[in-house]
Amino acid sequence: MDNLDDLDRLILTCLSENARASFHEIGSRIGLSAPAVKRRVDRLRSSGVIKGFTAIIDAKAAGQSAEALVEIFCRGRTSPAQLRELAEQHPEARAAWTVSGDGDAMLHIQAADMSELERVLERIREHPSVDRTRSVIVLTRLLDRYGPTASKASGDTDTPPGGGPRSV
Repeated sequence: MDNLDDLDRLILTCLSENARASFHEIGSRIGLSAPAVKRRVDRLRSSGVIKGFTAIIDAKAAGQSAEALVEIFCRGRTSPAQLRELAEQHPEARAAWTVSGDGDAMLHIQAADMSELERVLERIREHPSVDRTRSVIVLTRLLDRYGPTASKASGDTDTPPGGGPRSV
């Protein structure tokens, strides 16, 4: 969907901060009626902009205290589909991307502890297409953003232009 407007972006920001917010709560925050917010959310869902709603789990609270970013270097040509299959074989992989630069892919790995993280890295390195890996251990998470955010620099996103609710 190419035609997201500022209100769509504000709705996405609200949902990324709290996917359980009611249409009324979102509407109050951005200056739309609850039915207008619902129509926009339905349109964003049907167009594929919103893929679903999920819980964001605190990995440490869930017993996963070891976290790493693992760069994968492959032998020969390895397609993105093959890299996806490699990542999907490891439940500890939370995200995977193809990347530019020397490496072919980057995996975000979360494990219970350093011993489990080491076992996951060994399993990844055993894959026939993997030549080597380079890992960076996460020490402290400084920021987590899930989805687009409205920029406060471009204006106060809590109050819509004109002040009151509007229907769109």
